[in-house]
Amino acid sequence: AVAWHRYGLEFVDVSSTVSGCTFRVFAGALADGGCVKLIRVPEGKRISNSRLKPPKGDVVAEAVAAGAAGLAFMRVGADGAVDAAKPIKEGLSEQQTADLLAAAGAQEGDLLLLAAGHTSIVNIALDRIRQYLAKDLKLINYSAHKLLWITDWPMFEWNEDDQRLEALHHPFTAPSPDDVAAAGGDLRSCRAQAYDMVYNGVEIGGGSLRIYRRDVQQLVFDTIGLTHEEAQAKFGYLLECFELGAPPHGGIAFGLDRLAMLFAGAPSIRDVIAFPKTAQAQCALTGAPAYVADEQLQDLHLAVRQDGSKVVAAAVAAGGNGSS
Repeated sequence: AVAWHRYGLEFVDVSSTVSGCTFRVFAGALADGGCVKLIRVPEGKRISNSRLKPPKGDVVAEAVAAGAAGLAFMRVGADGAVDAAKPIKEGLSEQQTADLLAAAGAQEGDLLLLAAGHTSIVNIALDRIRQYLAKDLKLINYSAHKLLWITDWPMFEWNEDDQRLEALHHPFTAPSPDDVAAAGGDLRSCRAQAYDMVYNGVEIGGGSLRIYRRDVQQLVFDTIGLTHEEAQAKFGYLLECFELGAPPHGGIAFGLDRLAMLFAGAPSIRDVIAFPKTAQAQCALTGAPAYVADEQLQDLHLAVRQDGSKVVAAAVAAGGNGSS
């Protein structure tokens, strides 16, 4: 499973602790099925209030860039005293405040950074803040070599724009057989048989076991809102192959360019790959993209045309003119 413990800045879920509070941000997040989590930053005085408040605060800006609406914070004083914005102090009872401090393991001088909202957004926002502060407070040991496997990924995530579930990895990843057996056909909370290898916080490889049964593949399509007719039109050949006896299969791919970047201490894979592209997607070595002769376009049945401010290539029928 994913380990959310990095740089000594652990995530602490305080949803149950603040449940029933009158602070609207926390209460609203929990009412919508979200969560409230925090990070405890020791020696919190190193981070000024101005950095935590919009519109100019650089720390809160990291949370907003990750999709969070904002960031709440509390400073811990002597004997459990708390310095926080008035709505937070008034919205939490004395017992809730005491329980929150206990859950966080808070000590005098600590700064508590809290995010509320959909769980996925809260996790992303707090992780972005954690990485930002780890660099800012010089908490990262760049000489360390840390490897881990991430497993038990969820099969699906919620697409807020389309208001539907979609595959977190891809819709051909096999769900956990134990979860399938327990779900009774409802795969929404199933785990995926997917795995990533991470080195010093950077993904260097990943893969999955694949679906090889038609009934399971159809359940996945059903879960992401693909009708039987759409599934047949788009993936009918695959479903038929599964009926004919596709074997269990899976794999993993490693990013050798990322490994080279990390071992070399380079800031970007552009510094280690053989043919890096410029910001304009041009190859400095070969000069690509370059002029293509009409004869070559005709051989490939392509036509080049101007579409507004863009030059695009379109397929043409065999024997068509490729010089348009």
